[in-house]
Amino acid sequence: MLSLNIDYFKSKPVNIPKITILLDHGYHVEHLIEELEQVYPQMLTKVRFELSTKPSKQEKAAQGKTGFVPAVARWVVERSNAWMERCQSLVKNFERTLSHATTKLNLCFVRLMLKRLAVPS
Repeated sequence: MLSLNIDYFKSKPVNIPKITILLDHGYHVEHLIEELEQVYPQMLTKVRFELSTKPSKQEKAAQGKTGFVPAVARWVVERSNAWMERCQSLVKNFERTLSHATTKLNLCFVRLMLKRLAVPS
C-alpha cells in the first residue's frame, strides 16, 4: 500500500515523532529496513525497528511458567487491535481520508473509556 501511494507520502514532510516499532520474531528487521530505504529513505530518520523481548527458558522457570509466555509489549498492541475490531474499525476501511480513519479510531477508544467509566448496573 505504501508503494502505491508513495508520491503522496513523498510530497509531505516527515513530521512524525521518532518511534520504535516492536516486531515479532517472525519478521526480518534487515529486510524491512532495506525495503523502506528503497521506497522512502527519509522515513528511516524517524522510525526504528526492534524485536520484542522473548523470555528465555531460565526466565520462564523463575516465573514458574512453561510453554508459551506472551511478550508484554506485544500484547498491548494485540489487545488494542482486538478492541478496535470490536468497534468494526479493522473489518473494512470505508473512510476516504486519513483524518476520517483516525477520528473513527479515536471514537472507538472514547467508546471503550466510557464503557469502563459507566457505573455497573
